[in-house]
Amino acid sequence: MSRRVSMPAADDLFRPTVVPDHTVADPEGDDGDQPAEGKSAKKGPSGRVRHDEKMTVYVTADELLDIEHARLTLRRSGLSVDRGRLVREAVALVLADLEQNGDDSVLAQRLMQA
Repeated sequence: MSRRVSMPAADDLFRPTVVPDHTVADPEGDDGDQPAEGKSAKKGPSGRVRHDEKMTVYVTADELLDIEHARLTLRRSGLSVDRGRLVREAVALVLADLEQNGDDSVLAQRLMQA
């Protein structure tokens, strides 16, 4: 009997954590009958699910305090959310506004002022 320790292979260590969705997409895109609003109606924050992608964002101390203040304000009104969910909701709102209003969106206007 070997006294050697059995180690996992690289394939075992670096395998995907989520099984990819193998749905077949129409190679031509959508059927053309669907209005553009139909696509954006499906978009939104992911909510309370496991997230496989990560993005690091650096904020100032004041911005972090503003996020915490918003989180605590929501908590006082009975809605307990974490900072990640709060930020995902805010991003979804701003991106929906950008998609709907383009250059007249709040985001575009603020970025043009900067």
